[in-house]
Amino acid sequence: MPSAAAPIISSVQKLVLYETRARYFLVGSNNAETKYRVLKIDRTEPKDLVIIDDRHVYTQQEVRELLGRLDLGNRTKMGQKGSSGLFRAVSAFGVVGFVRFLEGYYIVLITKRRKMADIGGHAIYKVEDTNMIYIPNDSVRVTHPDEARYLRIFQNVDLSSNFYFSYSYDLSHSLQYNLTVLRMPLEMLKSETTQNRQESFDIFEDEGLITQGGSGVFGICSEPYMKYVWNGELLDIIKNTVHRDWLLYIIHGFCGQSKLLIYGRPVYVTLIARRSSKFAGTRFLKRGANCEGDVANEVETEQILCDASVMSFTAGSYSSYVQVRGSVPLYWSQDISTMMPKPPITLDQADPFAHVAALHFDQMFQRFGSPIIILNLVKEREKRKHERILSEELVAAVTYLNQFLPPEHTIVYIPWDMAKYTKSKLCNVLDRLNVIAESVVKKTGFFVNRPDSYCSILRPDEKWNELGGCVIPTGRLQTGILRTNCVDCLDRTNTAQFMVGKCALAYQLYSLGLIDKPNLQFDTDAVRLFEELYEDHGDTLSLQYGGSQLVHRVKTYRKIAPWTQHSKDIMQTLSRYYSNAFSDADRQDSINLFLGVFHPTEGKPHLWELPTDFYLHHKNTMRLLPTRRSYTYWWTPEVIKHLPLPYDEVICAVNLKKLIVKKFHKYEEEIDIHNEFFRPYELSSFDDTFCLAMTSSARDFMPKTVGIDPSPFTVRKPDETGKSVLGNKSNREEAVLQRKTAASAPPPPSEEAVSSSSEDDSGTDREEEGSVSQRSTPVKMTDAGDSAKVTENVVQPMKELYGINLSDGLSEEDFSIYSRFVQLGQSQHKQDKNSQQPCSRCSDGVIKLTPISAFSQDNIYEVQPPKVDRKSTEIFQAHIQASQGIMQPLGKEDSSMYREYIRNRYL
Repeated sequence: MPSAAAPIISSVQKLVLYETRARYFLVGSNNAETKYRVLKIDRTEPKDLVIIDDRHVYTQQEVRELLGRLDLGNRTKMGQKGSSGLFRAVSAFGVVGFVRFLEGYYIVLITKRRKMADIGGHAIYKVEDTNMIYIPNDSVRVTHPDEARYLRIFQNVDLSSNFYFSYSYDLSHSLQYNLTVLRMPLEMLKSETTQNRQESFDIFEDEGLITQGGSGVFGICSEPYMKYVWNGELLDIIKNTVHRDWLLYIIHGFCGQSKLLIYGRPVYVTLIARRSSKFAGTRFLKRGANCEGDVANEVETEQILCDASVMSFTAGSYSSYVQVRGSVPLYWSQDISTMMPKPPITLDQADPFAHVAALHFDQMFQRFGSPIIILNLVKEREKRKHERILSEELVAAVTYLNQFLPPEHTIVYIPWDMAKYTKSKLCNVLDRLNVIAESVVKKTGFFVNRPDSYCSILRPDEKWNELGGCVIPTGRLQTGILRTNCVDCLDRTNTAQFMVGKCALAYQLYSLGLIDKPNLQFDTDAVRLFEELYEDHGDTLSLQYGGSQLVHRVKTYRKIAPWTQHSKDIMQTLSRYYSNAFSDADRQDSINLFLGVFHPTEGKPHLWELPTDFYLHHKNTMRLLPTRRSYTYWWTPEVIKHLPLPYDEVICAVNLKKLIVKKFHKYEEEIDIHNEFFRPYELSSFDDTFCLAMTSSARDFMPKTVGIDPSPFTVRKPDETGKSVLGNKSNREEAVLQRKTAASAPPPPSEEAVSSSSEDDSGTDREEEGSVSQRSTPVKMTDAGDSAKVTENVVQPMKELYGINLSDGLSEEDFSIYSRFVQLGQSQHKQDKNSQQPCSRCSDGVIKLTPISAFSQDNIYEVQPPKVDRKSTEIFQAHIQASQGIMQPLGKEDSSMYREYIRNRYL
């Protein structure tokens, strides 16, 4: 049975920055605005950052009094009321970090956000806008002529483009890791809590700790995996100074979510891509690996499937599958000074003992376990050696490393020349990829947090019994990883990853009991929805690394792309070439400055004066590194002991130190995800809820023809989709183009913190909740002549639905009734609640109405709810307990009914 544990929700989600001449005061609160924290930032230091966190949790009243005293104490004259001494500078949703160039420090704040996904009630947001504020006062500022240029370079990293964060879900780790931590044994959580209390330097760390028997719930917060955190360097200066709730870690990559409706049952399909911040850069400027085993264009892609009908990590059903792409782990590069479309590939350093590849694969063993499967898609047969250089070196490196590994944990190498098979008219590329995908998923398995369903035991599938991974009492674990690469890791890699993901999706749906066999076919609503997610994912990653969208898509390899696609492919190729030739150098400088790879220093060469950034990413060129590893025992001993399980998920002393464990009351806001998700303290609109705005298989993919099978697993005709009502081809493709570009720049509305000069009593602004979506819904565009026909097919007549037509004028009788109703409401508003007396005489023109509802008093002031019988109350309480993972025992009647159903249905 899983332990009573829950993720800790950050109590700093809304921020307001207040300004005085000598200090900034950053006031942060939780969503309900019941708990507040305050940071004091000194503005009198020209180059140093002085931050004071008293670590006290304030109430709303205490914050009002504090701001009032600060306002009164900072006025120029005592008792002056005309001007305030405390100014409201900006409102925000989080702190990205602090950065300094050659003058003083800046603070970077998230001022606008957009909800992109929801995993078990934990919201994932995209950064929509930021604000960069200079901290020192103008009176102490020491100007430098090159400060403005560094500021422009830093701001070239567009934080509003594909940066994501969450207040309660660790985006730097996989779902398997996050749920494994929550399932730790209860005894270990107790010991870890005691240890934290003894070692913690923060006297407020144990605030709210519950000691009343066993009624408490353990809250767990894990350290992020810094390889995928992009603002780690910006937060490093305050990491040991402030409370952890101020630290908001952001990732870079892609996040998309769509809703798969299976006969009304909502299943969320989420795709998250995490781009590595190590050895990061642009296409031709970052190739291969650095001396620490970090490779260029390394992206971890995770597909998550969850049953949205139950919103709980303990009671809900969740499944995930992870795969990785990355450059070939060798010392290699391409010289772009020749201005050639395909610059020659050169090996920069000889590495006969595969030292850099060993470091890279050791990292993968630690994070993913074994087996590691390499799918190499580069060309193997060429008239002139180009891509084949990488294949030969990679084969030699893997062969060398495998001879020292235990036979059961050797690295699996699969070479497949995808370009050669694409040109062949006799071979089907996707069929061959599907065979590879089946073998890969069978070796690695996938993660699911529930044991095999009873129907799977009754009717076992042959493929299911051959599945690998690790089977545990609470479900299955993915052990091992697929690592896919071509030269750029863009077009071919994205198609291969899609096919592997499609195969894993079938197993995930089967494990949740949603399909009867682990197979999915093309041209079904489910696969079309998944393909659209992967195309947006591929376009976004390609723009980040290569400067253009994908050139070859899944439809290209299926050979069903329209002929107009060829001209678009040429334009994308030209766009990629232009970006690589003219803008990649500036983007590389911005990334180096943002990630802290380069630190501006007075008296040393500036960033734009460096001839190369090679020594910045290869630390062994600047200083001697520690002793090199053994050429034979090239792995970490602790990692190899626990294979095939990943060492990061093993319960041991090293990993327990990475956790923060606290005990809360079960209704504390820091662990109450139900309260965080539904927000009962806010007025919300049903039409603006996120689940209605996201892409849906029933609305966007299922054909609108009457009588169509609504199952998302039914094969459709190629032109039979929910988007067939878009009109002619040109309009249809224009709508698709809008959807593609929306991946990097989604349309409004979103949540924005609006700066205001007026002081807010609560200390924070209210968010503007709007209709949000991770991608814009394709606009239904039609020709003028087809508009009437489209309306008839899609929208039913108003007369049939409501019995009236609102476009017709009202009759005199209806208008008279409406006028009397308005007068009745106006006179009811005028009455005072305390002085309500029954009136024997009605006002003119108002009829006396007798309420016929179930309420004894039914007016604008109060209502008396109807009485609920005991049985209904018990049913409701059982439903609430089920959402918290507390299931009621089955009675004899329930068991006999289920046995009768199984006997009639299957036996």
